[in-house]
Amino acid sequence: MIVGDRLRAIRESKKMSQGDIERKTGLLRCYISRVENGHTVPAVETLEKLARAMEVELYQIFFEANGQKQAEALNLPELADKKTISRKDATLISNLARLVQKMDDADKKLLLGMAQKLAAR
Repeated sequence: MIVGDRLRAIRESKKMSQGDIERKTGLLRCYISRVENGHTVPAVETLEKLARAMEVELYQIFFEANGQKQAEALNLPELADKKTISRKDATLISNLARLVQKMDDADKKLLLGMAQKLAAR
């Protein structure tokens, strides 16, 4: 599963349209469609907006409800090969996803809260 598929699944499970997401985030519907169809890889800040609009925690975009990791869905080596992200960044993201997977929900929420505060600066 890629991030776009996961975003679509979450949106549809919440019975929201792309228009609903557009109104809540200010992101254009065509952009949301491009993300969901895998044509665009959103920045972390954009993922935060989407998560807030769908009222889910950011980490839930990368993890199923049963805790199964979705990091392989990002296909990080392929993105690095296509120069979408650097190989160094791909390795960092992969390692971060692996470590976050081992955290309990309370720690994930704490980490997300800290990241949001840092991103707001």
